[in-house]
Amino acid sequence: MVDPTLPLPGLSPVSGKAVVARFDGGALSSDAGVLALREIETRLGVAERLAACLDDPRAPGQTIYGVAEIIRFRLLMIAAGYEDGNDATGLRLDPVFKMALDQAPSGRSLCSQSTISRLENLPGKAALMRMARAMVDLYCGSFRQVPKRITLDIDDTFDAVHGGQQLRLFNAHYDEYGFQPIVVFDGEGRFVTAVLRPARRPKGVEIRAFLRRLLRAIRANWPHTAILLRADSHYCTPEVLDWCRAAGVDYILGVAPTSTLRAHVLALETSTKARFDRNSDGGKVRRFKEFLDGAASWSRVERIVARVEAGPDGTDSRFIVTSLTGGDGRSLYQGIYCQRGQAENHIKSWKTHLAADRTSCHEATANQFRLFLHAGAYWLLWSMRRLMPKRSVWRVAQFDTLRLRLIKMAARVIEMKTMIKLHLPTATPYQDILRIVLARMPRLVT
Repeated sequence: MVDPTLPLPGLSPVSGKAVVARFDGGALSSDAGVLALREIETRLGVAERLAACLDDPRAPGQTIYGVAEIIRFRLLMIAAGYEDGNDATGLRLDPVFKMALDQAPSGRSLCSQSTISRLENLPGKAALMRMARAMVDLYCGSFRQVPKRITLDIDDTFDAVHGGQQLRLFNAHYDEYGFQPIVVFDGEGRFVTAVLRPARRPKGVEIRAFLRRLLRAIRANWPHTAILLRADSHYCTPEVLDWCRAAGVDYILGVAPTSTLRAHVLALETSTKARFDRNSDGGKVRRFKEFLDGAASWSRVERIVARVEAGPDGTDSRFIVTSLTGGDGRSLYQGIYCQRGQAENHIKSWKTHLAADRTSCHEATANQFRLFLHAGAYWLLWSMRRLMPKRSVWRVAQFDTLRLRLIKMAARVIEMKTMIKLHLPTATPYQDILRIVLARMPRLVT
């Protein structure tokens, strides 16, 4: 074991003075901002919601760490950038993480990696179904009042794996094995749910079954809220269209171009290209057309909006189908459908900044549980960003920016008889915004 009183070797003098560095600073942490996340998690109750879905098989008198405490530790770890359970080995002694788990800095250490691994492999299918319902309840509880209308963005994303995980499948497009989970966000970036599945394009029957369960959970909270489903052409199947109409769900979906659809816009493509050629500034020309048509597999004709764009590389035509009766083609396509692209940014935040693709467990149930854990961490950082002042750059900051500037702060922890003092760096550059976040914590909707 290294003696912490020994100075670090090899440090050069500064201004003619020797530099002496030792690991004897006392109770220090580099994640002081975790305490702000603790306040958010306490109000959202993410850990308690997920823990309530599990049946703990352990003997009550022989357990040290409760299920909710283990989940809360894991959520805070992920939000702070420690996505692996192995990171608990070092963090279980961190004084700030102890405080975030309602432990005194001098109290017992937090749970270890092995305890976290056993928890991740605990849920069965029934427990995971309850967790999916709990995530939807968390979403519905994040509104101050019942909304008249919500927009649900449904998409799937590829998750590469490098082992013998259950449900893994080879995907020729990505040229590797992986999963392709379906993820749902709402129009404002709130996380709704996610389901683990093999790496193949979802079929209409599978999508319909997923949407049916999701709608049942939402309707249990909001029986009369109007729902708009927004997705790309992968989800425009006969089963989805028929189910949406039967369930009273509006939709605006991309449609893959076909020769039948292209026949409706051939003349428009020609005239749009001619208009671009006459355009003096060289900017792209975009025009729209509406018509009624349907694929042979559809049960009825639908309202189709075509977007034709002419530019230096020629013409490009895209199509969407919608059940909405109002609005013109331009407003439907640009004002509503194109906003679906924000869902890709939300998926990026979930995967890239919170490592939601770290699905390395063998059991499919454990990997599904991990998706929910990373979804819970998403809620912590999304809620922190929601507390930021409107029209400020913080309101649109990426999660890794929030983590770097507000979570990763050094702190010296001094435990006294009646209080715990945190000494933060005087030169911390974002003190004002952290004060604002903590002051606005009571506004958080739970």
